[in-house]
Amino acid sequence: MHVPSSVECYMKQCGVIKEEAYDELNKQLVKAWKDINEEGLIPTHVPMPVIIRALNFTHVEDIVYQDGYDYTHVGKMMKHLIPLMLIDPLPI
Repeated sequence: MHVPSSVECYMKQCGVIKEEAYDELNKQLVKAWKDINEEGLIPTHVPMPVIIRALNFTHVEDIVYQDGYDYTHVGKMMKHLIPLMLIDPLPI
């Protein structure tokens, strides 16, 4: 069963070619990161450790999907990052 990617959905919905879909989705991603960073500067009643965990999860998702679908099709970068994050993490 094929599940369409966000690029394929955008192409179909907006009637654009793949490169235009990538460009637009990348613009949306850049804007989302700016929003996340700006919101992180505003004081809130949510404890900072909770915010940091959500932000770290978002960073991991960005890394996993940055150059394609490394989660589904594990590439060299993901094979390099998993040991760095889980086996040999930086000491705190």
